Amino acid sequence: IPAAEQASLNTGFETLSMPMVRQALQTLDRFVTTEYLSNCRKSIAARDWPDGEAYYNYQLRVMTTTDLTAKQIHELGLKEVARIKAEMMQVIRSSDYMSVNPEASRLSEEALFKSFVNYLRTDSRFYHTSAEGLLTGYRDICKRVDAQLPKYFGVLPRLPYGVKEIPLFMAPQQTTAYYQHGDIRNAEAGYFMANTYALDQRPKYEMISLAMHESVPGHHLQIAIAQELEGLPEFRKDAWFTAFGEGWALYSERLGIEMGLYADPYDNFGRLLYEMWRACRLVVDPGMHALGWSRDQAVQFMLDNTALSELNINNEIDRYIAWPGQACAYKIGELKIRELRRKAEDTLGEKFDIRAFHDVVLGAGTIPLSVLERRVNDWIEKSPQ
Repeated sequence: IPAAEQASLNTGFETLSMPMVRQALQTLDRFVTTEYLSNCRKSIAARDWPDGEAYYNYQLRVMTTTDLTAKQIHELGLKEVARIKAEMMQVIRSSDYMSVNPEASRLSEEALFKSFVNYLRTDSRFYHTSAEGLLTGYRDICKRVDAQLPKYFGVLPRLPYGVKEIPLFMAPQQTTAYYQHGDIRNAEAGYFMANTYALDQRPKYEMISLAMHESVPGHHLQIAIAQELEGLPEFRKDAWFTAFGEGWALYSERLGIEMGLYADPYDNFGRLLYEMWRACRLVVDPGMHALGWSRDQAVQFMLDNTALSELNINNEIDRYIAWPGQACAYKIGELKIRELRRKAEDTLGEKFDIRAFHDVVLGAGTIPLSVLERRVNDWIEKSPQ
């Protein structure tokens, strides 16, 4: 653009466009502060909206693809939190923390948990000191998992994946990691995107679970297989049901136990932290939206049972308030996949084939849990027993 035209455009922006933008923002500010906020409802519960109870029940059906009620989900969450907390305490007592801190053996269970979590948050041994060290750590984990995949899957995708950092301009506002899917038809690999901003918030003990969730055998494996399925219409390859997709990724974290990746108690505790985070969602989401819980009550429950920072917990709770039901999908999906696997193992006994089971689960793309259950049951009935 010629210099004279640049000057004209800049002048026009400063004298015409920018004053209009400022005026519009001032008008919006007056509306929000004087009219909107003063008339907002005081309740955070979806059930208090017009037709709120029916709406929340509908959201639970959409997000979990089940007919579970809010009360059933809440009670299931409480059971899962108790089970996971018991496992956490076993892992704490099996770690070297007990020898590093001899007084820990005299603490109550609640005090021991808080002391251990504080140790995880503050000891430098649990954190990388460079972005490259963090990325190298993730790449090492992913390559170790890659070598295990043929033991657990008969069908693997052609599309490869890589590990790279989230662009720095967006990293401060981004999550710890996410999966960026590719497409072999467009010569695009999938990517496990890792956040290297604020390294003191990216603990090593969470890395195995996170890598398995976002890459393999989690999101990359599941999404890439779906993209490459033959004989399905295109929308089926790209469909997304949160309970299935996120349930599979959470189930994938647990596969690391069988793969021998959680031999270090701290890595295993990291896995349990992630599982506890999802279990707490089953408690607080229906708690707030259907069972009369306050926001403070939900925050305190997560403070008492997870190792998330208070800032993260407050952000999480606000997300659950603004997006009713969505947070319940993850654990409900994982529990259904585990339930179906137990049924297949019990029914088929020694003839149970883990590779065939996983191929059945992933072989129709992302589907509702009710459809998945029918698929697995049909496979069990047709399998030699």
